[in-house]
Amino acid sequence: MTGQTKTWRADPLTWGHGPRIFEIFVEPTCPFSVRALGKLDALLDQAGPDRVTIRIRLQSQPWHMFSGVVTRCVIAASTLSGGREDAKRVLTAVGAHREAFEFTHHAGGPNMESTPDDIIARIEAFSGLKLAEAFAIPDLDTVIKWHCKYARQNGIHVSPTFMIDGLIDPAISSGDAVSDWVARLTTETA
Repeated sequence: MTGQTKTWRADPLTWGHGPRIFEIFVEPTCPFSVRALGKLDALLDQAGPDRVTIRIRLQSQPWHMFSGVVTRCVIAASTLSGGREDAKRVLTAVGAHREAFEFTHHAGGPNMESTPDDIIARIEAFSGLKLAEAFAIPDLDTVIKWHCKYARQNGIHVSPTFMIDGLIDPAISSGDAVSDWVARLTTETA
């Protein structure tokens, strides 16, 4: 491919095709985001993919010290052949091994000596995906910037934050039962 630019596409992190839009803004290493992400499959099953569309939005947060690297790995995974399912695989792997990506009290601990290459290698090992090449895509940051801009435009400051049909719903929490989310999504006044 000498002299040619390889094309790539980041698969949108969207599941379902229903008219109700449920957007969840998450930071991949945040324990509350991890808890919420773990409920999305059940939400789609219970609410029905013909009734709801779920969109994951990434909300990188600087106090989670490797947030930028982990977030870029999620987007990088979405460019692989498995697309959004590979991105979901990375989110699941990171959530299952949060301690491998976090700092003690956001400021110290065993990860102090870790490098971005170490973090990528850990995610590859936990997810079973090869991410290093996709991580290095020069323009991958355009997708990450879009997620940041979209969150800022919607007044998102913390993770997880939930939106229904473009409106933040502060009544939804990661600690809620899936049935509570379904009820919020399937009522006409949600």
